[in-house]
Amino acid sequence: MNLPNKLTVLRICLIPLFLFFMIVPLSFENGQILCRVLAAVLFLLTALTDFLDGYLARKYKLITDFGKFLDPLADKMMVLGALLGLVVLASSDESVMGSVYMRLTALSGLVVLFRELAVTSLRLAASGSTGVVIAANILGKVKTVSQIVFVMIALLEPIVFGKLLPLLFPPLGIVAEYHILSFTGMAVMSVMTVWSGLGYFKAYFPLINSNK
Repeated sequence: MNLPNKLTVLRICLIPLFLFFMIVPLSFENGQILCRVLAAVLFLLTALTDFLDGYLARKYKLITDFGKFLDPLADKMMVLGALLGLVVLASSDESVMGSVYMRLTALSGLVVLFRELAVTSLRLAASGSTGVVIAANILGKVKTVSQIVFVMIALLEPIVFGKLLPLLFPPLGIVAEYHILSFTGMAVMSVMTVWSGLGYFKAYFPLINSNK
């Protein structure tokens, strides 16, 4: 197994770890803060392996069938797992916008899920019909970055703007109370998710023969 594939396997192994800290907060004082920080660090490390394995595979021509199968699967597991964890966290949110935030987090997660299912189905259909392999385009990469950024914001906003910065300037607490940055990140992620999905269908759906 080459290095890029080892990084992909590592990414899959890290997913249950950051999900554990997202979903099962430690019960001691400030345990939830520690869990969020650990989850954010582990998620960022997981995301970095995503970029690193692709870079190494392309640079050193280490692209394999195993990697083609496992890498996109690991990416989807990483993002969808993190969004599921955020929904669980949001369900216990007691802030002013907590109820709305939980519902919109779940809705944005469904948008990501439906997009991934649709694009994956399109890839399979196009490959089976014409043999064309649909590679990730720039919109798809921006979509992935927006998803990673949203997860990091959602994990750290309650700590940075709910605990730390208000000690220096109390009015900043409104950012966490109303989830201002999280809502912004969620909106950007949702737009890029839909936009990139529509781009794939506009480019490749005509390749599918509806008569077969």
